Amino acid sequence: MDKGFLKAGNPRTLLAAFLYFDVSFMVWVLLGPLGISIAHDLHLNAGQKGLLVATPVLAGALLRVLAGALVDHFGPRRVAIGAQILVIAGLFLTWVIAPHSYGALFGVALVLGVAGASFAIALPLASAWYPPQYQGTALGIAGAGNSGTALASLFAPGLAVLYGWVNVLGLATLPLTAVLVAFIFLASE
Repeated sequence: MDKGFLKAGNPRTLLAAFLYFDVSFMVWVLLGPLGISIAHDLHLNAGQKGLLVATPVLAGALLRVLAGALVDHFGPRRVAIGAQILVIAGLFLTWVIAPHSYGALFGVALVLGVAGASFAIALPLASAWYPPQYQGTALGIAGAGNSGTALASLFAPGLAVLYGWVNVLGLATLPLTAVLVAFIFLASE
């Protein structure tokens, strides 16, 4: 890494963007790793499970356009905070209600799509602080937050076996909330 990169930009905001992106991507794909438990509990066939798992991915892709427009208007910091609060509230509400019907899960699937839209929020937040010669590095660091998908795949199935898939949705609010607090203190417009 070029030593000039360390002096350029805003490392605190870059860290905030990475953390936000990481936990957002973790929950964005959460229904995939939980799919076996959910399908078993709700007696879903392969098509139903596939549609449920695909919904957050498709919603995230579509919501990136809206998130990008909101970032242009309100700035990435404010949009990230609002999106994170919405995702935390949606997961918490799902945990409290504990839906046990196929149709009821599509609400949380759409909320998880909001987390998938984080791509259009975290990357502009990180890159805005860096001059053109360092934006690739900054975007690479912030974009490494897609490692959150691996975290979900590694931990969610085991947690579902121990605590049940509904409780995993509730547990996911813990790292989201911790990162939200850190984000508020670290990120700058």
